[in-house]
Formats: sequence, structure tokens, C-alpha cells
Amino acid sequence: MNQNTQNPLKNAGPGLHRSLVALSLVSALAFAASAHAATLCVNQNPTPGCVATISAAVAAASSGDTVTVAPGTYREDVVLGKSLSLIGQDRATTIIDAKALSNGVYVDGFDNPGLTQVVVTGFTIENANFEGVLVQDASDVTIWGNSVRGNDLSLQPSSSACPGLPAFETSDGNDCGQGIHLIGVDHSTITFNDVELNAGGILVSDETATSHDNAIARNWVKDNAYNGGITLASHLAFGTGAGTKLAYGIYDNSISNNDCIHNGGAGVGLFAVALGERSYANSVVGNRLIGNSMSGIAIHNQARFSDSGAPPNPDVNNNVLVGNYVAGNGPDPDAPTTVPTGISIFGVTPIVDTVIADNVIVDEDIDLAMNSASTLNIHLNAFLGKVGIANLNPLGQINAVENWWGCNAGPGKPGCSTIVGQLVAFTPWLTLPTTTVDQIHTHDHDNDCDHPQDCDHNH
Repeated sequence: MNQNTQNPLKNAGPGLHRSLVALSLVSALAFAASAHAATLCVNQNPTPGCVATISAAVAAASSGDTVTVAPGTYREDVVLGKSLSLIGQDRATTIIDAKALSNGVYVDGFDNPGLTQVVVTGFTIENANFEGVLVQDASDVTIWGNSVRGNDLSLQPSSSACPGLPAFETSDGNDCGQGIHLIGVDHSTITFNDVELNAGGILVSDETATSHDNAIARNWVKDNAYNGGITLASHLAFGTGAGTKLAYGIYDNSISNNDCIHNGGAGVGLFAVALGERSYANSVVGNRLIGNSMSGIAIHNQARFSDSGAPPNPDVNNNVLVGNYVAGNGPDPDAPTTVPTGISIFGVTPIVDTVIADNVIVDEDIDLAMNSASTLNIHLNAFLGKVGIANLNPLGQINAVENWWGCNAGPGKPGCSTIVGQLVAFTPWLTLPTTTVDQIHTHDHDNDCDHPQDCDHNH
């Protein structure tokens, strides 16, 4: 046998040796860190080796440790400022009750720069004045398998105020931050959570840093009475001068396979309302958006600069809406529509490069309403409401070829959805739908999703 075959490193250059040594060192350090990670336990009943509060265990833990929590009701505002895994034994019986406290769980990278690798799972988190779960200025955070319910108790709905809300939450007075709130968060995962009976469901914003490359998937977001189900809303940056309206931005986030039902705003909202705000290049894919008070999906910008010295226009461009089931939602007063609307797009300045494809829209008076001086491309959707497309802007143009209008004769024919407005191209159209309603939504025939099983909710 050739000597080089017997020892392939014998004639390797010094660079390869250095690389292998470095790799070995990294592996050794990783193994050492793993070997020294500890598991701390929390139990309200006196138990050898355990402490009685979650906060005490977190304070005693080192970075990389795991804190396990036995069933019980823990009346705490748990602040996580180090890399930890916080594991409840059973979310039905392991409860963080934050009544009269700010948050149930606060993953605090604002005061702990560089915070990363945090896990929170297995809890019911309820009754906080503000958010049930607030994650700020952190990366690689996993919030999964929790029930987040009945938070935002400081909200004063009559005045859209939330007394005591931290100053860095510059635009959240009308919802106290919602059930789960990400501010300046990246590369994180929010999944398999039930988010119910808060002021709003899940909010992603950008007051202190950009929020990007997050996955929000397979959450059950229902009956959050005052705001939307899942909202990506760019906000005034904290610490900027009054009136500058600059924001960090929200981009490259994935909103997928969530059920957003009976919420007080849009099922999913992408908003950049003021100058400089940006919520762009996000994807909304495979969600079921049913019975919300506003449209199933809403995209808004609402400002325009008046001179070259002003901040940039708000940006809600390059968002992708694909494969969603949208049914029985409300109007969008900003668009404006006054009747049930599936998808609404409103832009004071043109909204460009939006992809809308393969959505099924039923039980709406208007399936898709656009009020923007834009060119919009819409293909392979099933428009099953009264009006398939309403072009509400005389400068807007819609390329709507290859959609299903409810019958094979095309829009405006008996049994088909119609078109309102000018400059809508629709020829050729589909003579069969690409996706049937029954493939997406099999059990809940009245589109109310009163029970999880109605929407194939398998959390």
C-alpha cells in the first residue's frame, strides 16, 4: 500500500495542519462547554437541590445551562440576560402568572448586548401588564410550545394608551406590545405557540435594531381583540430626535403555516406607516387567516416625502404572499374598503415587486383590493368572492392573468367573481383551480374555527 494512502497527512502542507489543529481546538472547546453545562431545577415544593422560583434559578445559572421548571404557578417576571434553556414540564400546569408585573418572560438583549441562544418552552404565560413574552436585541432565540394568553392588562382601549410601557416601545401604546413581541431580533424561531386573548397576537418591530431572518410558524393566534394576529410593523427608532421618523427595518422574515383567527386587526399585517419605516422582503406563506376584524392580509405604507431633504419614503416592497387560505375577514378602512376583504394593499407611494400567488380566497366581498399607483402581478390564485379584484387607484395596473375566478368562463360571467376598476389584465384565465379549497381547509365549513380541530390544528 502506498505510504501516502496509509498516512494522508504525511505530505500535507502546513496550512492544512493549522486548519486541523484549529478545528480540533474548536471541537474541544465546544465539548468542554457542553460538558460543563449544568441543569438547575425549580420546584415550589421543597425538593433537594431545587430552588423555589424561576428567577432564583436563572440568577444562579451560567451561560449554556438549562433550567427545568416543575408544575406550579410562578408569580414572576422572568428576565433572561444570558444564554439559557428555560424548560417547563407541561404548559398546561407550569404557569408564569405575571399579574401586576411588566412581562411574563423578557429575553433582554437590550441590557445584555450580544445575547444569543435562548430557549423558552413548556409554559402558560399570562396576566402581564405588557407582553407575555418580550424578546429584544437578541439572536437565535427559540420560543416554542407555550400558551401565551390574557396579557396586555395595562391597555386602556378607550384611549389607546398603555401606562408604564417602556420608552423604547415607541409605537405600542394601543396594544401594550401584544402577546409575543420581537424587537431587534434575528435568526430566531417562534413556533407551536397558542397566542390567545391578548390585545394583539405576535408583533415584530424594530425600535432598537433590525428584525430579520426570523421564522414565525405553526402558531395558533386567536381572539386577540384589539390588534392583528401577526404584525410586522416598522416603528420610529428609539433615541432618534422627535419627528425624524427613522427606523431600522424589518426584512427577510417568514410567516408560515399559522392559524390567525378572530383577531381585532388584520390576520397578517405588513406596515410601514411613517417616513423612513421599512417592512420589506418578507414572506407570508401557507397561513389560514379567518374571521379577522380587518382584511386577512394587509400591506400599508402611508407617507410621502415632500422635498429632497426629507427622510426616505416608507418601504413595504418585495413582500411575497403565497399559498394562504383567506376567508370571512373584515374591511380595511385604510384601503379603503367597507366590505369584507381578503387581501388589501394600500400605498401612498407605489408598492412594488409584490408577489401574490396560489392563494385561495373565499367568503369575502372583495378578494383583493389595491389602492396604490403600482404595477402588481397576481397569478394562480382562486378568487371565490363577489369581486375578485378591485383596482381602487386610477394609476394602478394589475397583471392578473392565469387566475381562477370561480368558473371556467372567466371574470364577470355568471357564477364567476368580477373585476372593479380599470387596467386589470385577466386574459388568459384558468379554467380549473390550481388548488381546491378542500385540500386546504377540510373541517370548518362555516369558516369560524371555533375549535382547534376545525382548522386541523395539531399543536
